[in-house]
Amino acid sequence: MAAPMSADRFINALRNEGLTVVEVGAWRTHNRNHKGPWGPVHGVMIHHTVTRGTPYTVELCRNGYSELPGPLCHGVIAKDGRVHLVGYGRANHAGAGDSDVLAAVIAEKRLPPDNETDTDGNRHFYGFECENLGDGADPWPAVQLDAIARASAAICRFHRWTERSVIGHREWQPGKVDPRGFTMDAMRARIGERLK
Repeated sequence: MAAPMSADRFINALRNEGLTVVEVGAWRTHNRNHKGPWGPVHGVMIHHTVTRGTPYTVELCRNGYSELPGPLCHGVIAKDGRVHLVGYGRANHAGAGDSDVLAAVIAEKRLPPDNETDTDGNRHFYGFECENLGDGADPWPAVQLDAIARASAAICRFHRWTERSVIGHREWQPGKVDPRGFTMDAMRARIGERLK
C-alpha cells in the first residue's frame, strides 16, 4: 500500500525525469475528493483522449463535461511531449474495473483478463490522458511516447514500483480500447528500460 505523493513531489518527480511540465490553474487542489477517497495508490493508468488539438484537450480534461465532471486525469500528455497538470487527487479517469487486475498490479504480476467492474479505480491509480484520436490511425509522435514512458517511470521510481504497475485503461475496464495505437507491453518495456 502506498499513500499518494504530495503535489509538490509529483511535479518534482516529473521534472526530474526530464519532462516539460505545464501547470494549469490551481491544479494542486482541483479534484473529486469529495466523492470518495484517493489512495492507497497502486499504479498508473494510461488513456487516449479521442480529441484533436492540445488547448481543447487540456480544457476538456480539466473541466470534464456534464455527465463526467473534471478533472478527468492528473496530467494530459500532449503530442509535443509536454505534460499539462490539470488536477491532483481523486480524478474521473479509471472508473470501475476488475479486482483481479488490481491484485495483479499490486503483486506486479502478469495481468489477467478484465471481465468485471467491481472495484473503484479512481481511488487507486494515477491517470494520464494522452492526446490522440484513438482511431488506430492517428500517429503517436516519438516525443509523446517518450513522455508517456517518462511520466510513468517518474511515479514508479518514487513509489519503488516496477513497470508492471503501469496499465492501459483497456486492461482495467471491459469494453475500453484505450490507449489504441501502441501496445502496453511495448510501453512497459520502455518504462522498464528507464527504471534500470
